[in-house]
Amino acid sequence: MLAHEQLDSESSLLDLRIATSNSRPVAGHVLILVHGLPRALGMGRQAAGLLPELATHLSTESGWIVATGTLSGVGASQGTFSATQWRSDLSRIVTRMAQGDQRISLAGFGFGGSLALACAAEDERVRGVATFAAPAHLAPWCGSPQELRAAVQVAGVVGNEKDLLSAEDLYRDVMAIDPLGAIATLPPRRLLVGHGTEDQEVPVSDARDLVAAADGRAELRLIQGAGHQLRADPRMVATLLGWLDRHR
Repeated sequence: MLAHEQLDSESSLLDLRIATSNSRPVAGHVLILVHGLPRALGMGRQAAGLLPELATHLSTESGWIVATGTLSGVGASQGTFSATQWRSDLSRIVTRMAQGDQRISLAGFGFGGSLALACAAEDERVRGVATFAAPAHLAPWCGSPQELRAAVQVAGVVGNEKDLLSAEDLYRDVMAIDPLGAIATLPPRRLLVGHGTEDQEVPVSDARDLVAAADGRAELRLIQGAGHQLRADPRMVATLLGWLDRHR
């Protein structure tokens, strides 16, 4: 079953989908899927498009509650992208899903993986993080401040142009995420780092650097021949399901 809610997050209104399983429910476990920051023309409205379907599949197969929210400026959610706003959005989703004694894990794709690490470093309610194709080094991923701001505009994750930060402020805001510093603080919480060996957007060496920053206390799963888009790759799905099954 897939339920739909809307959440207030400061000045934004977020879409949240929550998948539950009737066949093999596992009490107390929640996985939150975190989409990335699109870099292609008009992709802001579609960045999270496959995640509700993935959430339903993961919930059915694992028994976990699986939630996915569209962050500010993405899909039908209101607002404008900034790293600070997205951190606030994700924290709001965690708070919604952490009601009662739920044990929260995050699984992030691309920049969403870096964001998930930063969120977990600040929030002890998050018991585990899985990243897929996540950049460890944000400077080369961003490019110049002007290139980053232009990419955000092209992607369309801007609700109101006046709310979009200047190029320099936006760049500093994204760079404050610090994936390597964040993951270093997370062990002994469970960690999974997945990456495609043919990723042309984020080099596979970033995955190894994340594991090294965690002092080797993260599972590394390299998906042979896979590129950057892993959300629909069945090998990624199998990897994530195996990780969930080991942490019931």
